[in-house]
Amino acid sequence: MRIIVKVGTGSLAPQGTRLSRPHLVELARQFATLHGQGHQVVFVSSGAVFAGREALGALPQRTMPQRKDIPFKQTLAAIGQVRLMAIYEQLFGLYGVTIAQALLTRADLTHRERYLNARNTMLSLLQLGVIPIINENDVVGVEEIRIGDNDNLSALVANLVDADLLIILTDQAGLYTADPRTNPEAELIREVPAIDESIRRLASGSGTSFGTGGMATKIEAAAMATRSGTTVIIAAASEPNVLLRLVEGEALGTRFLPVTSHLESRKRWILAEPSRGEVHVDAGAAQALLNQGKSLLAVGVTAVNGNFDRGQTVRLIGPEGSEIARGITHYHAKDLAAIRGHRSDEIATILGYEYGPEVVHRDDLVLIEHAGR
Repeated sequence: MRIIVKVGTGSLAPQGTRLSRPHLVELARQFATLHGQGHQVVFVSSGAVFAGREALGALPQRTMPQRKDIPFKQTLAAIGQVRLMAIYEQLFGLYGVTIAQALLTRADLTHRERYLNARNTMLSLLQLGVIPIINENDVVGVEEIRIGDNDNLSALVANLVDADLLIILTDQAGLYTADPRTNPEAELIREVPAIDESIRRLASGSGTSFGTGGMATKIEAAAMATRSGTTVIIAAASEPNVLLRLVEGEALGTRFLPVTSHLESRKRWILAEPSRGEVHVDAGAAQALLNQGKSLLAVGVTAVNGNFDRGQTVRLIGPEGSEIARGITHYHAKDLAAIRGHRSDEIATILGYEYGPEVVHRDDLVLIEHAGR
């Protein structure tokens, strides 16, 4: 199973004074257990700004002014991110787990080529058995500082890697029928088949005093992820063995059911994108695409039409002149024109670099139903 786990600042520092090392050790242990069970896990971690404040806390008061402006918070994030990753590397290392750092912004995941680069890197890390630890790049993107966008970032990452499950850990047990902090009759909602306005109205209120995201951003993230085919669970980080129990299927927190499958979501996205060009393929490549579930390689390309960029959608044209598939190209038009008809091991020699052996990966490709499969 491919799992995204998002943990907020309030769960990393529940007392609000410093990062809780016992909590971090417990998280690392559960991640390592899931990793050892064969699951692919991505960790979306908040806490850089808080860690920066902690790091500067030892300095005299005159050295650290009581500023709350965005540039100073970005400064704290730059300091704290190093501290946070150093702690994670030490703790995950206790369990023999290799981690990697990725700092992303929403712009990275909406720009075509940067999205493709991020996806390829994340999938490669997961295939190598590495746990990526992702945070908002606060130094250049202020969304996370202002509105707790790591909730939405976790949903974007779930879409990026086609995750099966997104777990959002917080200081609440899940979504309630009312605010449990003020209403003793509030009841936990165990399952949400679909997110509508009534569910959004329940998600009111702000976050903790040292976190930045409230339940509203978590519901927004759940809506985004479930539309992409990912199951989402919001649960309490303080629950013993919460990650292991959730992955085993125990009914903790609030579970939001996906409203579509990964395949259908990706198909709709690719088919909805306007085609930027055409890639003509020979009979062997057409056969491999249509009947064998293969990716398109450069050796099977016979002609390239259009001036498309890497990461854009193109139409794949069979030897009889009809469209047989549509997909996202890993190469610019001019590069593809240079390597068409060549073996994959020749790409680097021809171009001086390569983006992998596939021109269009099978995961980024939709077959056209009338193609006579």
